[in-house]
Amino acid sequence: MYVFDILTTPIFYTYNFIKSPQNCGKFKAAGIFKCNFTGFHDKINHEVNEAVDKKLIYIADDEVNICNIIKSFLIKEGFEAETFNDGQSILDAFNAKPADMLVIDIMMPGIDGYSLCSQVRQISSVPIIIVSAKDTEPDKIAGLTLGCDDYMTKPFSPMELIARIRSIFRRIELDRAQTGIREVIEISDIVIDHNIKKAKCRDKDIGLTGMEFSLLYYLAANRNRAVSRSELLDKVWGFESEVETRATDDMIKRIRKKLADAGSELKIHTVWGFGFRLTDKG
Repeated sequence: MYVFDILTTPIFYTYNFIKSPQNCGKFKAAGIFKCNFTGFHDKINHEVNEAVDKKLIYIADDEVNICNIIKSFLIKEGFEAETFNDGQSILDAFNAKPADMLVIDIMMPGIDGYSLCSQVRQISSVPIIIVSAKDTEPDKIAGLTLGCDDYMTKPFSPMELIARIRSIFRRIELDRAQTGIREVIEISDIVIDHNIKKAKCRDKDIGLTGMEFSLLYYLAANRNRAVSRSELLDKVWGFESEVETRATDDMIKRIRKKLADAGSELKIHTVWGFGFRLTDKG
């Protein structure tokens, strides 16, 4: 199973794993990289690494090679990382020493990624990214519904994973650093409490994930105004990409379902061809 596409990976990292085109076959045979050296040496330039606090990230995948390579990329980006090869091990480690983020596979022995995500969500709002070969829409919806903040499918670019990790941490830091933020927003029958990152309908938590809460909070803070998909990607996710515009639509669907399941009268309106709007009245 291919994991990384060499053409989406800066040469700085590539040389740390593949010293020459001749070595490419070894990694390709191991199923680690999709290798194609067309224009390889044209990719010399790379961005200067951003300064990153030493965040601790736990990685869980039953394939040891994948764990080790993701760990290597994370360490080179300034993160601390520990690897696990089954769901129970990472859960035990998290209970003993909580990490700042989890990057997990779904298909693991013992506790699978879905169950792991569900169990962690009972005790923590730590960001969770699922990276899995399960690429159907129901698979993604299941993971996101159970509480993961992002979902990537294999094969994937490790630099995209790094970008998504940074995006989530950046959003968290921005939330903490914001001044003059409205701590509690009441709209319709929903109370959105920024301090505890929960949205309640008639005093009952509707069970939003961290990213879902941020999206609903942003819409509520900008009530009665049409908010574009690109603005949501920029302000909530921390990046803007046409490829990811569907991320907003999928998350809006999940928030709508949770609002409906809670019996809320609050409606998120679609502004066709543009984005979404939250109004004081249905």
